[in-house]
Amino acid sequence: MKLLIVESPSKAKTIEKYLGGEYTVRASVGHIRDLPKSNKAAIDIPNGFKPTYELSPKKIAVVKELTMLSKKATEVLLATDPDREGEAISWHILDTLKLGPKTKRVAFNEITKEAVEAAIAKPRTIDMNLVRAQEARRVLDRLVGYDLSGIIWKKVRYGLSAGRVQSPALRIIMEREREIRAFIPVTYYTISADFAHTKSMLSLVCETEPTEKKEAERILDISKKEKWTVIDVNATSAKRSPKAPFTTSTLQQAASSRLGFAPRRTMSAAQKLYEKGHITYMRTDSTTLSVASLAEIHATVVKKYGKELVEPRIFKTKSKNAQEAHEAIRPTHASTFKAGASDDEQRLYSLIWSRTMASQMSDAKILRSKISANVTNKNVPNFSVNGSVLLSPGWLLADPGARGEDIELPKVTIGDSLTLKNIDSEEKQTQPPGRYSEAGLIKELEKRGIGRPSTYAAIISTIEDRGYVEKISKALHPTDTGDVVSSFLEANFAHYIGDTFTADMEDQLDDIANGKRTYEKTLGDFYTPFQIELKEKDKLAKATDLGSADPSILCPVCKKTMIIKLAKNGRFLSCSDFPDCTGARKIDGTEMEPPKDLGRVCPKCNKKNLIEREGKYGLFIACSNYPKCKYIEKSPEEEAKGKTGVMCVKCDGGEMAERRGRFGLFYSCSNYPDCKAIIKTKPTGNICDYVREDKDDKKCGELMMEGTKTIPERCSDKTCPNHNPHKLDK
Repeated sequence: MKLLIVESPSKAKTIEKYLGGEYTVRASVGHIRDLPKSNKAAIDIPNGFKPTYELSPKKIAVVKELTMLSKKATEVLLATDPDREGEAISWHILDTLKLGPKTKRVAFNEITKEAVEAAIAKPRTIDMNLVRAQEARRVLDRLVGYDLSGIIWKKVRYGLSAGRVQSPALRIIMEREREIRAFIPVTYYTISADFAHTKSMLSLVCETEPTEKKEAERILDISKKEKWTVIDVNATSAKRSPKAPFTTSTLQQAASSRLGFAPRRTMSAAQKLYEKGHITYMRTDSTTLSVASLAEIHATVVKKYGKELVEPRIFKTKSKNAQEAHEAIRPTHASTFKAGASDDEQRLYSLIWSRTMASQMSDAKILRSKISANVTNKNVPNFSVNGSVLLSPGWLLADPGARGEDIELPKVTIGDSLTLKNIDSEEKQTQPPGRYSEAGLIKELEKRGIGRPSTYAAIISTIEDRGYVEKISKALHPTDTGDVVSSFLEANFAHYIGDTFTADMEDQLDDIANGKRTYEKTLGDFYTPFQIELKEKDKLAKATDLGSADPSILCPVCKKTMIIKLAKNGRFLSCSDFPDCTGARKIDGTEMEPPKDLGRVCPKCNKKNLIEREGKYGLFIACSNYPKCKYIEKSPEEEAKGKTGVMCVKCDGGEMAERRGRFGLFYSCSNYPDCKAIIKTKPTGNICDYVREDKDDKKCGELMMEGTKTIPERCSDKTCPNHNPHKLDK
């Protein structure tokens, strides 16, 4: 009997189909052991940072089965993922099961019959450089995370945390937030005009945006009095080249902007597609395509779009340390147009397929045009309009989602007269830089060399899960807690959460993987100065307050000045005479009411009374025996605020009400859990009347909900075409 071990049960099923009973395939279900929770027991620092591992309790049965099978096997192959993490899992299996010379390592970037058989034909030993690089990352993250978190617990508040990569990511978000806070808007005016030209209309915009109202009025006045003519007509041909095939970073960015997927959601769908053999390995920073895959891609393009649209291209990988010579993320079989079990998998596969095909196709050809006009004596700025028309789609045939709208301009010639029909000015203000979206933050992390393909999604999940940032309309906003933690670290450990240190450390880990640097030296060079700085900072006074409050805001009890403090749910104002005085206010200065006994016994524990108290999102009712009893309900006041007045279409008598969950606001039926109707944004009260073919030509009947500035209202049912009304035929 021959044994092949992978880390995923889904991957095991796929591979077992290919091997036809020659191998017994089993899964370790990820790592089988890890560092213990106690930092003292985890790493023997004097003995060369030697880590101590313990078997995960949930993996005891798995290890027992693998041990039994390995003893019976004549050959054992370790076929975990082809990166450092996968190499480390293989080594842990080898070491824990005490496997001997009969054990070899095999790796493949795609789970296809051909790739698996080719890998098995060329087994190798475990690459200990990759194992040591992964081990160095794990130990380094533990040392930095535990020690920095420990000092934050002492100096700021218990329960807060820091990390080698999460803290630089949080700092980047906070730097942008401070730019926004410091931004001073400037007023300016946009001027637009509508003109008649023979049988067509033409809308032009002033090329200068005056900052003075007097200048805007001068332009309007002259424009209305004088005659207008076309002064320039310019048309140029341009090309749009396709982008490189996806890396982990660019896939997460495109899935965010095109599909609305969070990085974690993208990687979950990609993992399943990989394990089922539909795409190549999804953790990569390479844009390379194999010679064999290029031949199949070119053949598919010829068959689907025509020979004239094939254009072989080689894309240079931008990352200077692209990991382990992986390929870009691509379909394993270019001729498979659709794949995936769930809607997420299918949509992500379509995105990957489109990008891969487009990367080997000819440029799109575009005609860009510009019409400029002015009054006769030209004493106002030029007014102009830009247009573009797609002449030849090229690669956009494979990736139509990347195509913009055509703006076709009427045919005019220089000297033509224009008749002014209407001209208006609109007062606007300059806007601060935008907050990062998840996709934007990944792009920024990659640009600065912070993190690697396997860590981007985890970084963002960590700072969101720990309450340091919250996602509001796709933008990442730092919370009060995130602000305080980042500010403390920037003030006291700027070097260790700076771009240079973090990027240099990633380079050093790459050097370990490439055999150019040793594990012990890397950790020793970091840890000695880090410990010195930690001891110095241990002398800092406890940051019990975050500064003085506005002197005009006084304690509601004793009328003394107040200071800003940090609680679990954010900042608040506390009396400067605390603990002698317990007066408190919210951060906006309004008085914070103490808990109010409602005189009702808790229906859950039947021991203590219910109290009404104020939380981060308003009033709520809880058991006074918290944390022993965690009963909670909404206060009638907050319940009334959340009502929309829109009745649920899924049940009788239910009303759609505002709720707040882990990912922000949503709206659900008041009859929950009996009715589980839920929509993402506020219902408008209208019912979707789109006639659906999949409902026997009946009207949809689902609630309409608020959309965006450009799509004010849309159907709440994602499967309804009216969910994307902008894509419907006009």
